Amino acid sequence: MENVTAMLGPKRLIKKHEFVRIIIQCLNSLGYKNSASCLESESGISHKSPESKLLEMQVLNANWEDSIGILNGIEDLTDETRASALFLVLQQCLLECLSRGDDSSALAILRKRVSPLKVGREKVHNLAAGMLSLKEMGMGKIDDSSICELRRKSLVELEKLLPPPITLPERRLEHLVETAITAQMDSCIYHNSFREISLYEDHYCGRDQIPTQTVQILTEHKHEVWFIQFSHNGEYLASSSRDCAAIIWKVLENGVLILRHMLQSHQNPVSFVAWSPDDTMLLTCGNGEVLKLWDVETGTCKHTFGDHGFIVSSCAWFPDSKRIVCGSSDPEKGIYMWDCDGNEIKAWKGMRMPKVSDLAVTPDGENLISIFSDKEIRILNVGTNAEHVISEDYSITSLSVSRDSKFLIVNLNSEEIHMWDVAGKWEKPLKYTGHKQNKYVIRSCFGGFHCTFIASGSENSLVYIWNRGNSTPLEVLSGHLMTVNCVSWNPRRHQMLASASDDHTIRIWGPSQPRNITTT
Repeated sequence: MENVTAMLGPKRLIKKHEFVRIIIQCLNSLGYKNSASCLESESGISHKSPESKLLEMQVLNANWEDSIGILNGIEDLTDETRASALFLVLQQCLLECLSRGDDSSALAILRKRVSPLKVGREKVHNLAAGMLSLKEMGMGKIDDSSICELRRKSLVELEKLLPPPITLPERRLEHLVETAITAQMDSCIYHNSFREISLYEDHYCGRDQIPTQTVQILTEHKHEVWFIQFSHNGEYLASSSRDCAAIIWKVLENGVLILRHMLQSHQNPVSFVAWSPDDTMLLTCGNGEVLKLWDVETGTCKHTFGDHGFIVSSCAWFPDSKRIVCGSSDPEKGIYMWDCDGNEIKAWKGMRMPKVSDLAVTPDGENLISIFSDKEIRILNVGTNAEHVISEDYSITSLSVSRDSKFLIVNLNSEEIHMWDVAGKWEKPLKYTGHKQNKYVIRSCFGGFHCTFIASGSENSLVYIWNRGNSTPLEVLSGHLMTVNCVSWNPRRHQMLASASDDHTIRIWGPSQPRNITTT
């Protein structure tokens, strides 16, 4: 018999007895039954506890009273767990009574032994309804092989209920290894890929995993570039400028961007663009002007929304690519929801409606997030109309939502970026600092593998990148000559970042490599 107090590992943190036990469990789950049996024999350790073995024997032999006695004799079980375990045993006992045609015993078990258990009335009612259903359909009789299989299934459920060390959680060794891998990934500040992680060595990523070097400069715009956004499939980039034009760029297989369509229909600077979730359409917002819908394939304007009296400040799509919402900086206009043909579906407006400076719809379509009165973040659940408000102390200039719909970030003119949870559980935000922002609208974004990173423009012509777990910048990228207004991280190419600047250019950033910058 192994010494149960023996410890393993350089730090002596691993109990040898427990370690061997979960190895035996793992071998069994992988199908290596003979190896598991050999290890049990050689080590003198069983992956099943004495209580678990005894309970298994009694259940498989239909010794229900003994099974109940074992469960009642186990110490340190919560009342809830004990009641749930007893329910499983009595349920199997009741079923077998029905199978034998012993309806009176089954009914007595239900009334006298199951009903008093604190497992919830619904559970008891469902069991009673199941009994009646089986009798009505004439399915009470069950063959012996099926009875044995049902007993084994009950045992599996019992093992899930009972706590360690009586039973082991399923696939315990795999869970421990995955936890260790996840911890290494989380502590790796540059982790940014789907690359498989080997168990043979500790995981580490270098800075070559994130975009830090200019690989291409786009120069087609003739004035300040105010906004950029990659399409959801990562195959296109849209940009808008003070030159009154928007451009759709195509991302080629080799990562080079080429001009696909020049969209010239606005009379004023184009301040904002938004891709439809299916990437077939693009919205463009003229500064103090109308909203236009474009066909991505042809580059033609499909529809113009609103009129010249409707001042659009921002717009967003719902996941079905059929509905859009637009916010206005005019309080009397509020927020409108339209279909793609310009038919009004819903409107939020009125005397008490503050001006909307930015808005977004979470990718899952559940929440409409708006920036009201410069300092309020209002999160409206579209389905339930439940709303909660987050108040900031400084003016908010922009808003961005993570791809998993769980988090949002806002840029403040106090030179901070704040990250909040959409569910509204956090009392305080995570804060990111280092960039410069006092006068202008600066936009940030989530990016990288699992949106691990945050990137932002800055008034000092630099691009800043943070790991979400750290408030100080991970990288600061230089190259632009004037204020960087907006950044966008490619959602499919996790090592591609774009930045838009008042210097009339868009820079495409990639991982460090031999210098070879393309100008387009």
